[in-house]
Amino acid sequence: MSDKEKMRQYVNLESLKRELERHGISPTFQRLKILEYLRKSKSHPTVEMIYEALSKDIPTISKATIYNTLHIFARKGIVAELSICEEGARFDANTEPHAHFRCVKCGNIYDVDFMFERIDEIHGHKVFEIIICLKGICRNCAHENRAED
Repeated sequence: MSDKEKMRQYVNLESLKRELERHGISPTFQRLKILEYLRKSKSHPTVEMIYEALSKDIPTISKATIYNTLHIFARKGIVAELSICEEGARFDANTEPHAHFRCVKCGNIYDVDFMFERIDEIHGHKVFEIIICLKGICRNCAHENRAED
């Protein structure tokens, strides 16, 4: 790794450290690496996916640590926990309002632009969260199907 890459990684970890501290979370090395992975990932990973990715470089990390850290992050609003898959929770570092598309063939989840209004109340009910998940076949799988025909 070049000195420039090391400096960029250091700056990134420093900004993540400040973010955790702003949310009242102790910035341990493992928490920083989990948050860094989530910020770089667009796959909406599961605990298992994060474990597989990080355990190579951090052999002491456990699935329990990842699970507990993700739930702390979700409680503090740093990540969103998605319960849109049959195989369990997925986690998204993008906490801005947006919709998801889940491919029923490959299982990938994509952020999609989808117009909806943010509402705080409907019919007297207090709204905390809006979850919109579209399901279908992604363009990659659809392209593969056409190529097989």
